[in-house]
Amino acid sequence: MMAAGTAAANKARVLLIEKNFALGKKLLITGGGRCNVTNAEMDTKKLLAKFGKAGKFLFSAFAQWSVSDTLEFFHKHGMQTKIENELRVFPVSNKSQSVWNVLNEYIKDGKVSIMTGSTVESFIAADNKTITSVRLANGDIIQGKSFILATGGKSHPETGSTGDGFGWLRSLGHTVIDTAPALVPLKLSDPWVKHLKGISIPLVRFSILQNDKRQAVHKGKLLFTHFGVSGPTILNMSSQVRELLEYGTVILIADLLPALDHKRTDMAIQNILKTHSNKIFKNITTEFLPTMIVQVLGELAGIDMKTPCHSISREARLRLVQFLKALPLHVSSILGLEKAITTSGGIALEEVDFKTMRSRKIPNLYLTGDILNIARPSGGYSLQLCWTTGTVAGRHAGNI
Repeated sequence: MMAAGTAAANKARVLLIEKNFALGKKLLITGGGRCNVTNAEMDTKKLLAKFGKAGKFLFSAFAQWSVSDTLEFFHKHGMQTKIENELRVFPVSNKSQSVWNVLNEYIKDGKVSIMTGSTVESFIAADNKTITSVRLANGDIIQGKSFILATGGKSHPETGSTGDGFGWLRSLGHTVIDTAPALVPLKLSDPWVKHLKGISIPLVRFSILQNDKRQAVHKGKLLFTHFGVSGPTILNMSSQVRELLEYGTVILIADLLPALDHKRTDMAIQNILKTHSNKIFKNITTEFLPTMIVQVLGELAGIDMKTPCHSISREARLRLVQFLKALPLHVSSILGLEKAITTSGGIALEEVDFKTMRSRKIPNLYLTGDILNIARPSGGYSLQLCWTTGTVAGRHAGNI
């Protein structure tokens, strides 16, 4: 927020009001603590296609601050980056602290005044809807010429993202589309899943089924957790699964060996069993997938881990093939806001001028990041949205 008000704030050209007692609490946990800075898709048209229907609103903003601008900024300030799967960009250090350090130094160089541990209670607006000040929870009034709202959505409320901004904007006449968890892991009812915590498979084909009808197909990494499944592809599917759960049971069918069809999978297993015919099944499981996965699937197929390979029946082998090619994952629910990377919903995009990020209802208010009703996949798109909308808002808010 840009403001001038009490004490030191009175002299500040730019004042950052922060609810937490330290900056960047949410930034530090992104990407599992590694911080997926952006996505290295340099073709803006292709990049914005990932934002679905919201993409058409973003062209003017991304013309002012693109992915290449983000990378140039961090490189210029001494943080080198690397590109991983699906063009995800991370700091070479593998630490979100590196990103925090760059931003913190940038704020210092810009002589931004900071008020931490300061909870905003409400906006105060004049009759013409122009905001004149904000009221803090301690009763202080902070005045300003222009205000940038960067309160985020409702994901990870323990970091301060509790949706406060939505209430303020409703009171000012903005339309707020209901929020819900997005990019969130799935909870399974299958009891065996707890034995696979931490195990991952790099490429799996997922079919989403409801009422025995395939609703969608996705491919990507699978990560087992103590409660269910996660990983980038699962996160990207979660909003669709959440919507389907409103209408009934949802089952994910996971093809753990998508490069092979049923026949070739069966032939491969036959060859492994024949080659190691005198070994027990438990000792040859690493031949095709992580040991624990095959052990769990073997037990589901009725194979005792101590059975010699030459004694495994054809029926048991075919059951194992079936689980490898079509493992049913029974979704009981998606996890809540405390585990969501982002939230769906937010301010109606028609009420924002994306050339400046200014509210079309309040002339000196600018809206950024997760406060906007923009769905996007996992893979660096969320932070890039924040870098772009935040930069555009900052540039134009300073001109008032």
